[in-house]
Amino acid sequence: MLRQYETVFIMTPVLSDEQMKEAVSKFQDFLRSKGAEIVYENHWGLRKLAYPIQKKSTGFYHLIEFKAEPNIVAELELEMKRDERIIRFLTVSLDKFAVAYNEKRRADKDVSKVTEKE
Repeated sequence: MLRQYETVFIMTPVLSDEQMKEAVSKFQDFLRSKGAEIVYENHWGLRKLAYPIQKKSTGFYHLIEFKAEPNIVAELELEMKRDERIIRFLTVSLDKFAVAYNEKRRADKDVSKVTEKE
């Protein structure tokens, strides 16, 4: 049964724009190759960390929301552990309320974009 997950990962701040995009596409491709459906993505950009990780105080944040079989999450996290560009990651399983909240938030964001253009 497909479940909905949300993964946020932090990439090291020393990456170039190209290297960062390559890291993100690596995980997108990995998910797609395992049959996962990417529902939503958001690149949060360079943010200050709450505390230093590997002597770094900033990192590139990226969010991927996807539907997949539960066993794929462990494989995705193993891939992230092996990638030296990733300094932290967190995957959470979304319940029906979280899914509804995310969809509502995205719909509200789309409405605000439309009203700004007018």
